[in-house]
Amino acid sequence: MLTSLTIKNYAIIDELELEFANGMTALTGETGAGKSILLGALGLVLGDRADSGSIKQSSDHADITAGFDTRNIPAAAGWLSTQGLDDDDECILRRRVSRDGRSRAFINGTPVNVQTLRELGEQLIDIHGQHEHQSLMKSAAQRQLLDDYANHQALLDAVWKNFEELKQTEHSLKQLEQDTSDRDNRIDLLRFQTQELDALSLSEDEYAALNEKHSRMANAEKITTTLYQAINDLYSDEDSNTLSRLSHHISALTEIAEIDSDIQPAIDMMQEANVQLEECVSHLRNSVDDVELDPAELATIEQRIQSILDLARKHRVEPDELPAIHEQLASELNDITHADETLDELRKQYSELEKNYTAAALKLSASRKQAADKLNKAITEAMQTLGMKGGQFLIEVSSKGNTPVFHGIDKIEFTVSANAGQACKSLARVASGGELARISLAIQMITAAQCRIPTMIFDEVDSGVGGGIAEIVGKQLRLLGKTNQVICITHLPQVASQAHQHLRVQKKSARKQTQTNVYPLNNNERIEEIARMLSGVEITEQSLAHAEDMITRAQAN
Repeated sequence: MLTSLTIKNYAIIDELELEFANGMTALTGETGAGKSILLGALGLVLGDRADSGSIKQSSDHADITAGFDTRNIPAAAGWLSTQGLDDDDECILRRRVSRDGRSRAFINGTPVNVQTLRELGEQLIDIHGQHEHQSLMKSAAQRQLLDDYANHQALLDAVWKNFEELKQTEHSLKQLEQDTSDRDNRIDLLRFQTQELDALSLSEDEYAALNEKHSRMANAEKITTTLYQAINDLYSDEDSNTLSRLSHHISALTEIAEIDSDIQPAIDMMQEANVQLEECVSHLRNSVDDVELDPAELATIEQRIQSILDLARKHRVEPDELPAIHEQLASELNDITHADETLDELRKQYSELEKNYTAAALKLSASRKQAADKLNKAITEAMQTLGMKGGQFLIEVSSKGNTPVFHGIDKIEFTVSANAGQACKSLARVASGGELARISLAIQMITAAQCRIPTMIFDEVDSGVGGGIAEIVGKQLRLLGKTNQVICITHLPQVASQAHQHLRVQKKSARKQTQTNVYPLNNNERIEEIARMLSGVEITEQSLAHAEDMITRAQAN
């Protein structure tokens, strides 16, 4: 909901801070006091086109800030989170317009472009009247409202699921049909490449094993020389081999241990070392036996490695990636050589999915038409109570053609006739702002439970009506205020008296300057304002009594 609005240097407003509450808020004031200026400022911070002419004459820029509580607006809260602009449950929109025509926009302190601001604004406030933020004028919003009213999410999900499967199959089909145009050349290339890789027959990890074996064989002489030297020093040298000398010291120290037992741990370690050295010599002898000194095999390995490297360069991959490339090319060759079979299968699959989509879309269409009939009747009845006798509301549900879309085959259009005998026209073409606002009110009265935008502003909702009809309009707005935040700009006391919160717009002139201010009214001030609206310039005791009675009766409901 809208919680606050701050306006600086806009039109004839120096600085103005407003706070808004739940329920219904009435904005009243004499003609020309500046009620439309408030709407203009609000529209600007919601993303309307900026006009440097709206900046107060003595200033070089205008600044408008609006605060919102998004706890009960899941769509807006989700959008903010997705964009990385969320700030708990609070959302602050700001717009700054300079005299040179430049404009800056911010969401929760982060600079954004105006399109982003507008995208969020459309989820926060719905303005009903002669202004841009009228979601009911948009085809997508009309479809969404009808679907919400019908409460057929399962049918919508079925259409969406079939549409996604249909699109994926269509993409695969088009791709394969395109590929078949140069299929023969591709087959020849794939066959040549796979034959080369077949001939190489490289197994997993073979290249690494070959490199390791090649390294050992290429250094065989150095390896054997070093091994023999170690064996000789440790065991073979009769004069000074390590094992013989170690055994001698063990024997000598064993005799000493009989005299000094503290030496025994050292003897134990030497005996353990002796065992380790004997095992070491055995291992070295085996290693010598394993060293291969075969020039012919070394040449064969080198040739194998070179063949692998040549083919890897050809495919522009690392040598150990060749087995995977081999498998990939073989799979592609298999697919492309069986393309005709695959095409036939995909075409059958597409035809079946198309039937499934059409069946699901027709079920959805039938449900929409059934809901539209109920909604037409309910909204038409509501219009009669709002001063549009003989008016008619009609939702046209028509097929858009054979091209599948995610939301079905229907074109949804809200049409209306405000007066008896007139043909229904598109809601977007209704000329009178007052009629449009009242039609919007009638729609909101019936579909309030499905409304996704919690704050609604009604401008000129009472235009052209009076007396009993005006009181009905006011009661309906108050009723709507129980589930939504309703802000109503009105000239009629019958409407204003129904409000939960009352703001008065007042224009004052001093020192050749004109300024607009807005004041929240307490109960006594409300009575005086309603009395002024009833009697004009001169407020009488009778009008005060009448005003108090109207407010009391409204609060009792």
